[in-house]
Amino acid sequence: MLLQICSRSLKTLILMGSIAASTLTSHTALAQGCDRTCLADLMTQYVDALVAHDHTRLPLAAEVKFTVDGEAGKLGEGLWTTVTGNQGFRQDYLDVKQQVAAAHLVFNEGENHVLLSALLHVDADSKISGIETLIQRLTPTSRFQPRELGGPIRGMNDPIPAGEKLSRANMIKIALTYPEGLRIGNFTDAGTPFAAETYRVENGMIMAEGPGMYTQNIIMHPGIVASVAAVDEENGTVLLWMNFGHTGDSYGVGNALVTYEAFKVWGNQIHAINAFFIGLPISRSRFWPSSDPVRH
Repeated sequence: MLLQICSRSLKTLILMGSIAASTLTSHTALAQGCDRTCLADLMTQYVDALVAHDHTRLPLAAEVKFTVDGEAGKLGEGLWTTVTGNQGFRQDYLDVKQQVAAAHLVFNEGENHVLLSALLHVDADSKISGIETLIQRLTPTSRFQPRELGGPIRGMNDPIPAGEKLSRANMIKIALTYPEGLRIGNFTDAGTPFAAETYRVENGMIMAEGPGMYTQNIIMHPGIVASVAAVDEENGTVLLWMNFGHTGDSYGVGNALVTYEAFKVWGNQIHAINAFFIGLPISRSRFWPSSDPVRH
């Protein structure tokens, strides 16, 4: 009898272990959600839907939060009705951990170029539960022209050299030395680690590169606020949202510079930077939580 009880107990333990293992596997699969291919495909669907002026083509969750330039928007309005074509530039930042598909994109709107920062927030069912966007329009006479956006940003998609890949936390730490440099007006004192070949593209134009990354004249931005928008651990890129804060009338009366700025980070250095930005009211917030903690 004791042997039978022990046998039954052993079978029960084995069964419970199997159920636990099955549950763990199920939860692990759920936690993984959309992989890189899935996230990239969702961004492709978004681009195609925007050009087709049809947001209903997207795999949307029952409730979707949508923002334009930090304010609530309505899908199907605004850029959804005015885009006339896809210019072709696309730089993805795929955050598998936080389930965010982000990208810098360029579209046509008649004779104008539309520089679009887009972030798709994906739920456990691989559906889009949130879309945040920042829109900058460049006319043929704008100071900035998308000269560097006819192809991939140099270095952004380069494979990370063996042994030079960093942890997510270290990538973010290094990227955040950039807004610190802006805060104090000096990248050298901020310890921002630019590699020798680093260059920065702003709205399609190279504005600083090489040694010039340290010698450029930078005004202080004491009120700058940064938020981590996405971290592409595989590609070594960190995408920050930043509001540069009050700097007099440097960015227009009552305005601050607002940007989604991407940093290629590996080997404890920043190797390339791509920023899409626009002047918006100083009070403008992102209205999305930072994907990772940021100290202010």
